[in-house]
Amino acid sequence: MGSAISLRSDFDGDGLRLLARQTKDASQARRLLALASIYDGGSRADAARLGSVTVQIVRDWVVRFNARGPDGLINGKAPGKPSLLNDDQRAALAQAIERGPTPYLDGVVRWRLCDLAQWLWEEFRVSVSEQTLGREVRSMGYRKLSARPRHHAQDAEAAEAFKKTSPPQWQKSPLAPPRVK
Repeated sequence: MGSAISLRSDFDGDGLRLLARQTKDASQARRLLALASIYDGGSRADAARLGSVTVQIVRDWVVRFNARGPDGLINGKAPGKPSLLNDDQRAALAQAIERGPTPYLDGVVRWRLCDLAQWLWEEFRVSVSEQTLGREVRSMGYRKLSARPRHHAQDAEAAEAFKKTSPPQWQKSPLAPPRVK
């Protein structure tokens, strides 16, 4: 069995307890308190009991604390899957969206996600689903805009005359006299 990894020397138990009181993250506070007990001479098993975890997890906390300090004990967000498009492809996509489609070249009069996915395949041989492309385009700051459909023979004056103008249902009641008990 190997020796325990030593903690950083630029902190002490009292300093970690102070940081634990100041933090808003409950998990970080629990981890800081467990490490503070190690600074005060407690065993790793005691720290594991204090933190309600195993000794292996306390070792992981020590490694993270030594590498990044108290901020290393905060749960980070998982990075997720990397984007399918690189920066050059994203810039070309933004340029294509800005200039709009050329009907005789692109075969469409307006860009839809399926058309943009096809364009990406033809230009870069990158296969992207419509859902993924929608998220990518939205993260680039573009929004889907569509005009409200209107019938070509719609008469605005007739529609305005057809609208009902009813009096309001609720009316304020007159002031009632105070009740006598």
